[in-house]
Amino acid sequence: DISDSCFAGCSSLLLVILSNSVKSIGSGAFSKCSSLGQIIIPYSVTSIGSSAFLGCTSLMQMTIPSTVTSIEDQTFLGCSTLTQITIPPSVSSIGEGAFSGCSLLIEITIPSTITVIKNQTFRNCSSLRRISIPSSVTSIGNFAFSGCSSLSHITIPSSVTTIGDNAFDCCSFLTEISIPSSVK
Repeated sequence: DISDSCFAGCSSLLLVILSNSVKSIGSGAFSKCSSLGQIIIPYSVTSIGSSAFLGCTSLMQMTIPSTVTSIEDQTFLGCSTLTQITIPPSVSSIGEGAFSGCSLLIEITIPSTITVIKNQTFRNCSSLRRISIPSSVTSIGNFAFSGCSSLSHITIPSSVTTIGDNAFDCCSFLTEISIPSSVK
């Protein structure tokens, strides 16, 4: 296992290739590795801790293996260069603020295994243009899409019953939103 904060602040680290024996990436394991541009995560990994890649300002893309079942709180917070990420259908939980501040992330597909979009999950993803919310989602948290200033339209599925405070705050380009009658 990669223990908590194991490589935190290693600002010259460019590339990480994890062996097939690694089962988990601890909380803050690679946080503030500002030069980290690529990490290869094997299928042996089943969990990625909170803030694992917080402040990795050179990380551009990542594929999360289909063995991972949750993305913890603030995992990618402040990864301002992240343009592409693949969330596999094995993920059943995305933590609060998981992608907050990923200002170059353009598009993301939420798998149908997700039931809650938690607080601040996509806050300040200012380049986010497209997001697909599956019909499995029942709740959208506070500030979930706040600051997504490139988001032009969004369709909220009829499974959603709750939309939190300021969920779409500062979405200045938003021209169309469809809110179903299921929202209370």
